Amino acid sequence: MALIEDLADQLAADTMTAMREMGDDQLYMQVSKVLGASSQTLQEAFLTSIRIRQAEVRARQFLEQTIAAARSGAAPPEAPRPAEDGH
Repeated sequence: MALIEDLADQLAADTMTAMREMGDDQLYMQVSKVLGASSQTLQEAFLTSIRIRQAEVRARQFLEQTIAAARSGAAPPEAPRPAEDGH
C-alpha cells in the first residue's frame, strides 16, 4: 500500500534529520518501538526506509572520499567487505 510506504518514508526522513541534529544515531530504534506498539506493518516499512537511507549516506560518503582521493592523488578508501553469511 503506497500510503504506508509514504508515511514510513517521511517519518524516516524526519527521524534521520533529528538524529543528525541531536547526535543520536539510535533515535530510530525508539521511534520504531513506538510504531511497533501500534502498527507492525508501518514499523517494518519505517525500518526498511531507515536502512535504505543509512546505506545511501554511507555509499555517498565513500564516493565523496574516493573522488577526493583521486583528485589529490591519494590512495582511495577501501570498500567494506560484504558481511559473512555463515555458509
